[in-house]
Amino acid sequence: MPGYALLSGSFVTADYLVFALMLLVSAAVGVYYAWTDRDQRSSGNFLIGGRRMTALPVSLSLTASFMSAITVLSNPAEVYRYGASIGFYIIAFAMAVLVTSEVFMPVFYRLTITSTYEYLELRFNRATRLMGTLLFIVQTILYTGIVIYAPALALNQVTGMDLWGAVISTGVVCTFYCTMGGLKAVVWTDVFQLGVMLGGFLSVIIRSVVLQGGVFPIISDTQQGGRLNIWDFDINPLRRHTFWTITIGGTFIWVSIYGINQAQVQRYNSCKSLIHAKLSLYTNLLGLWSILLCSVFAGMCLYSVYKKCDPWTAGLVSAPDQLMPYLVMDILGDYPGLPGLFVAAAYSGSLSTVSSSINALAAVTVEDLIKPCTNMSEKHLSWTSKGLSLLYGALCIGMAALASLMGGILQAAVSIFGVTGGPLLGLFTLGILCPFANSKGAVSGLLSGLVVSLWVGITAQIYPPSPEMSRPLSLTTEGCNLTTVDSLNWTSTTLPPQPSSITTVHGRPLLAESWYSLSYLYFSPIGTVISISVGLMVSLCTGGCRLGVESRLTLMKEDTTVYHLFRFFKDRVIRTGKLDLTKDRENNFGNTNPDFYDVELEFAKSNIPT
Repeated sequence: MPGYALLSGSFVTADYLVFALMLLVSAAVGVYYAWTDRDQRSSGNFLIGGRRMTALPVSLSLTASFMSAITVLSNPAEVYRYGASIGFYIIAFAMAVLVTSEVFMPVFYRLTITSTYEYLELRFNRATRLMGTLLFIVQTILYTGIVIYAPALALNQVTGMDLWGAVISTGVVCTFYCTMGGLKAVVWTDVFQLGVMLGGFLSVIIRSVVLQGGVFPIISDTQQGGRLNIWDFDINPLRRHTFWTITIGGTFIWVSIYGINQAQVQRYNSCKSLIHAKLSLYTNLLGLWSILLCSVFAGMCLYSVYKKCDPWTAGLVSAPDQLMPYLVMDILGDYPGLPGLFVAAAYSGSLSTVSSSINALAAVTVEDLIKPCTNMSEKHLSWTSKGLSLLYGALCIGMAALASLMGGILQAAVSIFGVTGGPLLGLFTLGILCPFANSKGAVSGLLSGLVVSLWVGITAQIYPPSPEMSRPLSLTTEGCNLTTVDSLNWTSTTLPPQPSSITTVHGRPLLAESWYSLSYLYFSPIGTVISISVGLMVSLCTGGCRLGVESRLTLMKEDTTVYHLFRFFKDRVIRTGKLDLTKDRENNFGNTNPDFYDVELEFAKSNIPT
């Protein structure tokens, strides 16, 4: 029976072969596109695929870009500890795609920009553009290093896979195909890696279903354990996860990713038409839902298998992120190659995120920092882009090494990455939706939103919310047969240290019980709202109403699908209505006498020669 012993399992040759094959195929894609595009030496071809990409591969790449190893490892652990309420991200994903398609995509695609931050100079000024660019570069390097290191640590401690061997090999391979093949290589490796991610999830799910006797026993176990706690409509903003925090906060977070993040904008701008770009975005939604549902059900399988013997409480793993790798080695260890498939899935998530980040970093550096200051030829810009991909790949690997020394600051670093998206979203929203917003308002709004969201995010790490707000669910070890654990030196009844939200009341500031305890999902909305509010007030006070803005830089009614649907149905109803009325009148009363026709002028104009 799984879950009753400390695993001594480690990778076998077949597992290493599966993992190596994933890396080899990814590298081969880079070589292929480096060869096929060897005669097209332009930065545009390297960074945005020559704007010739089609909807399907771009949609899969969009899905894979931010479905990192954190999704593969942390989402199931989240369901295991807190329940399946994260399934409401289905709504947040749909809202984010809708807003991106209707508000941000039409403007960015019309301008044919390579860097998202080009828009900020066109709409405001160069200082605003540089602020946005530098903020993006810093947060992306920081986040990417963590994405490389965190899964490597979790997998190393459970599977025995060499930590730095995995970090360096994935970093080097990722940097290689980004440098060789550019955006086309990134997109097509994302397609392959998304398939690997789904395969890894399915291998765990299918084996768990077989072990537990079907899907319904897993659902029943999850319900009895309180994990199907999805109908929680508490409006308290201090609660960690409810319907409202996930749908509202999640929508803001994912709009900031899909609407304005360079990695995503760069992908749909590479499509050969706006129709392909929108189609890629909506097709990507199906991929997002598939990955989310797989990760939620994998978490349900995790709980069903270990409902009576929690490996984390029993000290068999040292962190929740190690629960999924532990389950994989436990139930798939007798099937050589399958543990390797799951590890390949986790690292595919890392590769897709890192490659997207490297390509996006190279794009904004070339477009925002190099092009405006130099007169380099396209050939030199292409080589510069490749060199920057190599440089940023090395920086991300270096950041992974730094992340290994940061310890508890890792969570804070991830939170900081999240809260920076809110103020940037507010900045772009000001430009696109508010024609009277000026550069003074933009800079003031961005700085204000950034200061407040960082303040709330960092202090939330110092004064974490109470268990009453985060509500972790109960776990038990009553079913563990610890006497059979030969390799575990069970010398103490003290449970291993667990992340705790309990802090002594003494010494906590008053705000720690309210403002600092806001759900982390509201950090992004706070930054967005403050950025927009301050930006509007400053703009109105500094003559924004007299500002003349080119219509192509703001959202026009012709950009929206609703406008075209309204025009389509209006034209059909009017045209159909006229024909039907005339036909009915002729059928019932004979031909209409032109002397008494209700649109006589139009009739006369169309029949009487002049």
